[in-house]
Amino acid sequence: MNWDDTTDATPDTERLVGSVADGEDQAVEAALRPKDLGEFIGQEKVREQLDLVLRAARARGATADHVLLSGAPGLGKTTLSMIIAAEMGAPIRITSGPAIQHAGDLAAILSSLQEGEVLFLDEIHRMSRPAEEMLYMAMEDYRVDVIVGKGPGATAIPLELPPFTLVGATTRAGLLPPPLRDRFGFTAHMEFYEPAELERVIHRSANLLDVEIDPQGAAEIAGRSRGTPRIANRLLRRVRDYAQVKADGHITRDIAGVALGVYEVDGRGLDRLDRAVLAALIKLFGGGPVGLSTLAVAVGEERETVEEVAEPFLVREGLLARTPRGRVATPAAWAHLGLTPPQQTRGTSGQGDLFGA
Repeated sequence: MNWDDTTDATPDTERLVGSVADGEDQAVEAALRPKDLGEFIGQEKVREQLDLVLRAARARGATADHVLLSGAPGLGKTTLSMIIAAEMGAPIRITSGPAIQHAGDLAAILSSLQEGEVLFLDEIHRMSRPAEEMLYMAMEDYRVDVIVGKGPGATAIPLELPPFTLVGATTRAGLLPPPLRDRFGFTAHMEFYEPAELERVIHRSANLLDVEIDPQGAAEIAGRSRGTPRIANRLLRRVRDYAQVKADGHITRDIAGVALGVYEVDGRGLDRLDRAVLAALIKLFGGGPVGLSTLAVAVGEERETVEEVAEPFLVREGLLARTPRGRVATPAAWAHLGLTPPQQTRGTSGQGDLFGA
């Protein structure tokens, strides 16, 4: 149960297997978040490294180094930021890159920080360039220059800042400029979770939610959770609802399977949109290659929805391939839909020419 909050509303929030948190998710997550590194499940290397950084800072009586956390939504970036603050015995202030559109916005936040405070900046890659340049000096020298006036008469007033720890979170680390990345003393990439780790997440959440679940039921939910704790907890809540209404409240493998079938989440974690993309690609276009815009029209969705919401998981699962000529269904995608691929694609990666010799 390690997740992170996201400030942007996207089509992903409407999906049961979406990794973006809506209002309900955020409320539940607040109650289920682990409070220290010992409770945090998964991300073993990150936890070990971060523990050393925080212990060393406490031993020196200093603020912790600035921390950059990258990875997909729902893996625990916000949770880790709160744990950093708790471990350092410091308050935390949370904001986001899109909310900081001017250097003055950032200056107002920085100037009100207390000594040792943790500033969590979500989606840091979406901060405006002027604010970003101000952040360089704040992170390195703990001061900012506030510009007063305009034109030739403008003057820069240096403003000293108390030592603080910046925790930046991003889903796209490659969009961060090198000067900003270089100012973080510790960087970590959050990996997707293994099923066994998600089972531990589900058992812990079930205990906190007072839900009875057996190991097979937890394994069934974990296998459909796309390697993401936030999705695992959301599926657990929906299966809990089904078990309370249709059964005796106890979650078994059969109950979990039937419940997730009602919500159209299959054994590999694909939902209606994912299967619609694969079905259109295979049944309408013979497995591809086909252009993204054409594929989006075929499933009745926007191009961005298919590209940013459905495709990443399908590619990661080896069900869809992106090629210079367009999207191609792999043999695994044909098998998942219970279909037999054409002879040309058998034994290939799915990227061959389906229409040539």
